[in-house]
Amino acid sequence: MSASIYEIPLETLAGAPATLGDYQGKVLLIVNVASKCGLTPQYEALEKVYEQYRGQGLVIAGFPANDFKQQEPGSNDEIQTFCSTNYNVQFPLFSKIVVTGEGKHPLYSALIAARPHATSFSDKSFRENLKGYGIETLPEPEILWNFEKFLVSRAGDVVARFTPDTAPDAPQLLAAIEAELAKQ
Repeated sequence: MSASIYEIPLETLAGAPATLGDYQGKVLLIVNVASKCGLTPQYEALEKVYEQYRGQGLVIAGFPANDFKQQEPGSNDEIQTFCSTNYNVQFPLFSKIVVTGEGKHPLYSALIAARPHATSFSDKSFRENLKGYGIETLPEPEILWNFEKFLVSRAGDVVARFTPDTAPDAPQLLAAIEAELAKQ
């Protein structure tokens, strides 16, 4: 992916203009997050991974999205309070965005175009698990659910995409992060 990922306009959770350009040269783990999802406890592992690897150049970037069963209904202030109070989140959080459909944020359009398929390490697909709960999902390459993860190299290339049920501290994800951090 070209450097253009760094130029896409964003907003911080506080509403200030931002871009991922602040993180050029870093390894990024970009995650669409939600406060009222069964996967919300992943915030804890995301923060631990961030604390463990940030000194080596990892940045986790959280993008709240209300696309799946309205599991992120709060305002940006409410999201900040929730993340700080419940999970002591220190990694950068950005303003709530749309990650699916016609209103999809340009960042997610670029991420999906670069990596149309997510890697899963589960025996049963997360898509099938959701269907078991009567939840219809969007077809690939769309984002499947909250907490889907994109790994971006120091050069700005989207090198991997992981399904929502991939724990942030899963050995396979940590190995991918470590491999990217080892590249200078």
